Amino acid sequence: MRLRAWFILSALFWASALHAQELSCRVVALSDGDTFTCLDAFKTQHKVRLANIDTPEKDQPYRAKSKQILSGLIFAKQVVVDAQTKDRYGRTIALVTTEGLNVNREMVERGAAWVYPHYNQDPSLPGLERQAQAASRGIWGLPKAQIIAPWEWRKLWRSLNSEFSTRNSRLKARQQPLQVPAASVCAGK
Repeated sequence: MRLRAWFILSALFWASALHAQELSCRVVALSDGDTFTCLDAFKTQHKVRLANIDTPEKDQPYRAKSKQILSGLIFAKQVVVDAQTKDRYGRTIALVTTEGLNVNREMVERGAAWVYPHYNQDPSLPGLERQAQAASRGIWGLPKAQIIAPWEWRKLWRSLNSEFSTRNSRLKARQQPLQVPAASVCAGK
């Protein structure tokens, strides 16, 4: 019983330590509008994803502009990364500030990012998103048919990719030569 209690207390301690972890680093690369790489004072690389928001995916309208806006805010600058958790890809999910500016919020205010409702922990972000929509800033200035949330885009892409794979498999099956077992061929006929 003591060992179990020790494990539980250890897990709680480390979980709270991760949540409270702040890191100062210099941004050296951007992957897209919500993910970047930075180097700390020891030249250790950290892959960071902005918490609470999501930006356009590859081949999605406004992706390049969203990345450009993030670049203007943080590239080659010192940032403070307030780590919230890690994702399944090992990236640090964080609130990021630079020169007193909350980068996560700024991306939403400029219309360069959606609030990610499934993961959002900041109750002020939906209001900022509504203001950006009303002012047709960024993403919200695109033609209505092009305004597709990234999580919907990914779901659509997975669905199309799955359908393509299924059709491709069927085509390949039809193209295979008919295999007749040797025992069923009659000798001499």
